[in-house]
Amino acid sequence: MKFELPQVVFSKIFRAVVEFELIDDGDKILIGVSGGKDSLLLTYALACLKYRTKKNFSLTALTIDPKFTDDFGDKVSRVAKFCRELDIPHEVRAVDINALIREQSNKSPCFTCAYFRRAAVNRRACEVGANKVVYAHHLDDAVETFFMSLLSTGQLTTFMPKTFLDRTNLTVIRPLIYLREAEIEKFAATRGLDVLKSPCPFDGATNRQRVKNLIVELEKSFPDLFNHLAAAMRKNSIGQLWDAPKTRQQMHETYFSFKG
Repeated sequence: MKFELPQVVFSKIFRAVVEFELIDDGDKILIGVSGGKDSLLLTYALACLKYRTKKNFSLTALTIDPKFTDDFGDKVSRVAKFCRELDIPHEVRAVDINALIREQSNKSPCFTCAYFRRAAVNRRACEVGANKVVYAHHLDDAVETFFMSLLSTGQLTTFMPKTFLDRTNLTVIRPLIYLREAEIEKFAATRGLDVLKSPCPFDGATNRQRVKNLIVELEKSFPDLFNHLAAAMRKNSIGQLWDAPKTRQQMHETYFSFKG
């Protein structure tokens, strides 16, 4: 296969790989591929990196069937075909996330889905001897997570481009972290990727989608909002902030100095 990535796309992925030291010689990398535009680009880009660079690493792919629909098995055959064309081994694992969401109705469906998907992917990575797991999270995902965390918990936090999981001895990497979602959509359309529609019954009605919509709406009044949120995720962006709140014990002496 002839690998053709737009230079701007390849450059952003390569920058992430170099800046965050995502790929090393000897890595065995398991790709979490759902069949959506993001994971298909990720899979294609990693095959391209393997072909175009001197790094010696291997790839294998896994798709989780969450049992949201009865015809997912038929649709995922298109993902298997895509991986075969890239010479990447691919398999499907069924995880009845649909039932798990019903059983854990007191928890967010997104939390339950993400938790059991990650667990299944990590388990398979260990079974095949992979040392890294790669996901297709992009810059929009990171910014939305950052903003959602601020709105929901009052904390300034998001996921990292590279995370070591000490329980499984796996490293999670995200090479698409500098790509905007619009860039991925454009590539998928131009390249004619056979993108699967998300089978999630909550698709388009999640807190993440609400935050995504909120950012778009706020950008009408604050055009640089997205870029400023992205900049705020960096540790060197911290300006003047209050100290952490003191405990009653820490304030005890000062308190009684006013009482005489």
